Formats: sequence, C-alpha cells, structure tokens
Amino acid sequence: MRFVLCANAETLRPYRGWGEWIAMRIVMIAPFGIRPKGTLLARMLPLAQALARRGHHLSIVAPPVQNPEDAGTRTVYGAVMVIHTALPRMPGPLAVAEQSLSLLRMARAERPDLLHLFKPKGYGGLAALAAVVLRPRLPLVVDSDDWEGWGGWNDLLPYPATAKSLFAWQERDLPRRADAVTVVSRTLESLVWSFGVPPGKVFYLPNGTEAGPHLPSPIPHPPSPGMLLYTRFWEIDLPELVAALVAIHQARPDVRLVVVGRGESGEERRLIALADRAGVGAMIDYRGWLQPAQIPAALAAAHLALAPLQDTLINRARGLAKLLELMGAGLPIVASAVGQAGEYLEHGRSGLLCAPGDPAALASAALRLLDDADLRARLAAGARAAADRFSWDTLATTAEAAYHTAVRR
Repeated sequence: MRFVLCANAETLRPYRGWGEWIAMRIVMIAPFGIRPKGTLLARMLPLAQALARRGHHLSIVAPPVQNPEDAGTRTVYGAVMVIHTALPRMPGPLAVAEQSLSLLRMARAERPDLLHLFKPKGYGGLAALAAVVLRPRLPLVVDSDDWEGWGGWNDLLPYPATAKSLFAWQERDLPRRADAVTVVSRTLESLVWSFGVPPGKVFYLPNGTEAGPHLPSPIPHPPSPGMLLYTRFWEIDLPELVAALVAIHQARPDVRLVVVGRGESGEERRLIALADRAGVGAMIDYRGWLQPAQIPAALAAAHLALAPLQDTLINRARGLAKLLELMGAGLPIVASAVGQAGEYLEHGRSGLLCAPGDPAALASAALRLLDDADLRARLAAGARAAADRFSWDTLATTAEAAYHTAVRR
C-alpha cells in the first residue's frame, strides 16, 4: 500500500493508485495499562482517537501493569478499542515471556496493516521485536516519549540491574529496527539520530491537546492570590523551589501555593519538610494525587502556575504533557527554559521563561505576574492559543506521514 494526504483532508477513502490515503488498520502497543500512568491516557489514546476521526481503524493492546483489575478487558473509548491482556500465570522470567507473547498474539489478531509501539522497552518492546522476526513485512513504527535508559528512568526507579540493561538496550536497538520513529521532543529527535537512524525516518510528534471550545473558568479565584504546582516532584530541584517560595513570601505573604501530584519516592514529604524549615510551610496547600475529573477545578482556582524544571537529560527529553494541560486551561505560566518548555511557550507572549537553577528569577517572574492582572490575562490568552497549535487533530497528520514512510519501506 502507498499513502499520500488526499486533497480533502476531512474524508479518507480507499484508493489503489498513487496520490491518496487509504484507511489503515493500526494497532498500538502500550507499555502499561490505562491507569494510572500517563502514556496511554495522555498520548496514545488521544492520538488514536484523532486518527480514527481521519478514517483509520485503531486498536490499543496493553499489559495490565499497575492496574491488574483491568486484565482481560476490552473497552471502547471514542471508537478506539483498548484491549488489556490477561495476567500472566507463570512466575518470574517466564511471566515476562508470557506477557510479551500475549501482547503479540492480541496485536496480530487485530490483523494490522501497521504496528505502532509506544516506549521501546519492556513487554511491548519484546513483543515488537518478536513481530519483526516473525513477520518482517509488517511495518513497525516506534514512539519514544521519555528517556528510559541511563540518565533517565533507569536512574529514578529501582529496577533490577538486568531490567535496566534490557531497557537501555531496547531504547537504542528498536528505533534502528523500526521503519519509522516518532519522538515527543527535539532532544529525543537528536538522540535517535545519534543511534544511527536516518533523519528521514524520524518524525517530531510532540504531545498534544484535545480540540474544543474554551469554557469560562467554573470557579472564581479565591480572595488570596493562589499559585499552582502540578508536578511529579522528581523533575524539580526542591531546595531551589523553596528558595523561590521564601522570596515570594517575603514580598507577598498573602500568596498560597496549591500543590497537586505525588512523587516517585516520597518527594512531596521532603518538600513540605524543607518548606517548614524555611518558615514557609503555611504557604503550601498539598492536595496529593487528584483524579482527572478533579484537576480542572484546581486549575481554574489558580491565578498562575509554576513549572520549574531541573536542567537534566530526562527533563529535556520529556513531552511535558502537564505543561500543555496548564496552557490549554488558560493559566499564565512561569516555566524553566528546559526542553519542550521552550517549544511550547514563547516568552512574554504565552508564558514567562526563566533560567533553570535560578530561584531569584523564578520568584521575580511569579511576583511580576501576581502584581499585574493585565499581563496575566494576556499570557493566559497566549497560552490557550499556543496550546491550540498542538491539537491532536493537527498532530495526527504527522503520525500519518510516519506511517507513509514505514509502509513505503
């Protein structure tokens, strides 16, 4: 099959000659289930739904990692079937093989024209490798949305040494075997090039936002100025953040910080302890991990959002989905100029960018926004407009270009 974008982008129709798209059967392989991790829910599913709106048939197969209650289920989300494999019956390394083979069998049972693997690691990575060996003519696209190996998640999570070595190898090997590669960030684009993958096979596919009308904030701002920190904690230098809070508190003792999220290793407890020692513990209103339905109210109640990031490889490589969520909600944002933050935000138009590792600059930018309601309004409008440019309906055409390249190869 050969594919090119047809003249009428709203309608896809089968065509055997050169010059038009044909609706494809695409199976996406997930690294874990739909709860609670973010890749399937925040990246795979909205992209799949956008592709389905363009006429393609989409299925997602996922191992029920961290959500065993979903094992063996099949659920439709907006024309996209999400299929969770059964729980493995065998122990230890045999369970890894069983889970990987289950993913492969379910993917092949959907009779795909193309496989799109999300995260070149773990069960999905092994299933994709087996697919390449057993059916080499089946096009494979690999998606990278994080840095998984050394300097990335391998250093953050307590994986066994054998798993760390496997993940680091998969992250480099699978993009080389793929017919095309999609990457969430410019940093990952460069890294994949460094693996020896030709630039013509690598497609920059950042995280996106759902299109739709912007509704007015359902909750009025509280009388006391409120800032929001929506985070997983490990991406932040906590002493730097607390130093910025001290400077903000000295200038504006009425300001509060609502913190939403949870760390991987109890980092939220360390933040609260550091803030207490610095005398600003009363500033912090820690909400913990909120359900998706609770997030909009927390965003709507904030005057501005902080997005401080350490300048690390993993932060440069990430897609920063939470930052896009803040932008889509129309929040004025102060962010560290690290990785995708500079791609999504334009300083002075859709946000304020400051140098990482500079708590004085972070505090100064936050105070500037707190004291200037007109600037907050302008940046909020700019953030919403910038988020609209990253809609999944627009980004789906990049995925189609990657599929076109993969099928041609």
